Amino acid sequence: MDSSPLWKRIAILLFCGWGILAAVPNLFYAQVERHNDAITAIDLADGTATPELEAARAEWPEILPSALMNLGLDLRGGAHLLAEVQVEDVYKSRMDALWPEVRDVLRDLRDQVGAVKSLPSPDGVLRVAITNPDGMPAALEAVKGLGSSVVSLTGIGESTLSVTAEGTEIVVQLSDAEKLATDERTLAQSLEIIRRRVDEAGTREPTIQRQGVDRILIQVPGIGSATELKGLIGKTAKLTFNHVISRTSDAGANPGPRNLLLPSLDEEGTYYIVEESPVVSGDDLVDAQPSFDQNGQPAVSFRFDTTGARAFGDHTFDHIGQQFAIVLDAEVISAPVIQSHIPGGSGIITGSFTVEDATQLAVLLRAGALPAEMTFLEERTIGPELGQDSIDAGKTAALIGMVVVALYMIASYGIFGLFANVALAVNIALLMAFLSTIGATLTLPGIAGIVLTMGMAVDANVLIFERMREELRAGASPRRAMEQGFDRAFSAIMDSNVTGLLVALIMFWLGSGAVRGFAVTLGLGILTSMFTAVYVTRLIIELWLDWKRPKTIVV
Repeated sequence: MDSSPLWKRIAILLFCGWGILAAVPNLFYAQVERHNDAITAIDLADGTATPELEAARAEWPEILPSALMNLGLDLRGGAHLLAEVQVEDVYKSRMDALWPEVRDVLRDLRDQVGAVKSLPSPDGVLRVAITNPDGMPAALEAVKGLGSSVVSLTGIGESTLSVTAEGTEIVVQLSDAEKLATDERTLAQSLEIIRRRVDEAGTREPTIQRQGVDRILIQVPGIGSATELKGLIGKTAKLTFNHVISRTSDAGANPGPRNLLLPSLDEEGTYYIVEESPVVSGDDLVDAQPSFDQNGQPAVSFRFDTTGARAFGDHTFDHIGQQFAIVLDAEVISAPVIQSHIPGGSGIITGSFTVEDATQLAVLLRAGALPAEMTFLEERTIGPELGQDSIDAGKTAALIGMVVVALYMIASYGIFGLFANVALAVNIALLMAFLSTIGATLTLPGIAGIVLTMGMAVDANVLIFERMREELRAGASPRRAMEQGFDRAFSAIMDSNVTGLLVALIMFWLGSGAVRGFAVTLGLGILTSMFTAVYVTRLIIELWLDWKRPKTIVV
């Protein structure tokens, strides 16, 4: 039998060398992590490094790989939250925003419907009274025209609005089909905004997924506590700029129709009556960054898009000398007087901020406002010491499994069992290298997948060695026995590993959380074990045969 070509041997050795080198940083996890964090912090500071950052960066050589496996919540510790999204808030916002349109369209029919008045109504419902009952059919038709087709697969052809008449009152609310579509959009938007907020905070591999109809599961490894996580994602961060009508110290003052009475964040006992319809909202923001005001106090600078800049500029031009309120989550954080026209669409938010407050507010504003408030049903803080216990237990299990497998292979196949053990060690190194390179998250079930991979890796070698034994009993030479052993066992190895890989793909596709973590390590382990069993073990045996040139062998 001819030996493998030189280029193939070199390619296998280079690939194995890369795997071992890429896996090494995980053996020095803490110092490599400090090195990586220092590099990130220096980059964010435009290359400026403190002595502490320089010392952390020097803990690991720059020329070596520094990618690490991300540790999941069960290994690293962190925060776990289960939140319920109050989707009814969106119904209320939609109806509040609809009133001006309903009022305008009915005013055009004043000769038929008479006077138009908004009535008190439950959240998510708009009740409008008209004084001429004879104009009700025309009024209903006009209000129904404000609706549109529901944008969903299940609601095609239905209107977004349900408009009915009760005496001289028109009752408007979202249709059932639109409520379902709104719920889906609200959950999807909440998921995306939470993900952006967590990513902006620099956390590693969070788990953010929907559970049930209106709940979201958030797990963030490495964060200090559930309270800290709630502070980051729990606020709606709904920013609006509203025209100020007056200022009062009466907490029970009547703001009047379509106005709001809002407390001042900085001035205790002070309230502002503002127009309910904002001049500009946070939806028009394109950027927000922590900064400092002219007095050197922490603040947040912002910039609007073209539409927001135009509306903001027009308002400041028309209301010079008057106040406008910057409202965040139903609190007036600042109410400056407009000194001049502001055409650029940018400005600064001042208040009693600390540097941390300004930074967090900028993060929230950049990520966008949550469409609805969230109620936290479950919250847990998982300490890092529990994660370390899991890591230690996983290491122990993996070590025991590896030793038992190695001893079994040597007892069963002698020196060929030793070759299989070398390939097994390379296999584990390659698996760790791939997990580090792709940034996969290692969880406790993932460690179980690695241990399972060990058994599956030597299983292929068992098939090969047993086939070699059959060829040797039939009188084949050592090289011929090796060739037939690898070639004839390949189909069985391929079939068993392909079916295992399909199971891993299905678990990754349909599963979530820990199931996905197990599927990732299992799938990658199957691929690396096939490579090491078929190519690495064969290369080792070839090199041994070329060196020893034995007349007979015992497998």
